[in-house]
Amino acid sequence: MSATGSSRPQIGILAVQGAVSEHEAALADVGARTCRVRTADDIAGIDGLVIPGGESTTIGVVAGGSGLLAAVRERVDAGMPVLGTCAGMIMLADTVAGGGTQPLVGGMEIVVRRNAFGRQIHSFEADVDVPAVGAPPMRAIFIRAPWIEDVGPSVEVLASIAGHPVVARDATRIVAAFHPELTDDRRLHRLFVDGVRARAEGLQQEEDTVVGSQ
Repeated sequence: MSATGSSRPQIGILAVQGAVSEHEAALADVGARTCRVRTADDIAGIDGLVIPGGESTTIGVVAGGSGLLAAVRERVDAGMPVLGTCAGMIMLADTVAGGGTQPLVGGMEIVVRRNAFGRQIHSFEADVDVPAVGAPPMRAIFIRAPWIEDVGPSVEVLASIAGHPVVARDATRIVAAFHPELTDDRRLHRLFVDGVRARAEGLQQEEDTVVGSQ
């Protein structure tokens, strides 16, 4: 947990590619502090992580070559909350459909297909019902977007388009195929930050219990 406690959690944004400044603005709007994560040392002290969009292969190769990917994987495997959008969703998947290999963070029981809705020229906007964040539907921007082809028992699908899951979560991860940071709707970021706060408060209670029993 960050030094200032859980009320304003420190959220790192993987700053290899993608709309980093837009995520910073969205997270600030929902009460979080932010920092840019470029090296393995930057992982220390953060309460949660955002993996933004971009090109998942490039993110994996650059972060993998510097040791950053291994550091991210270690923290995520240990339970640090993470939000992955578009390419970030791909990075968190256990499996990427369609062949080929790329470095991943992994750990989430989903099978993701890259560019599932088509290439750049097939980018589109749509209203997506996400009951977990309430009404009305979210206006979602899909850019070379993936979708989820299969989920494991630990994963809850939060939203779908034409039968294809596009938002999902498990105990510590939220993923979205679209770019919530590119609109003024902060509900998905708020859902994520609320989860980060809840985890930080739970860890603090555990620490207090241990200290009190000594």
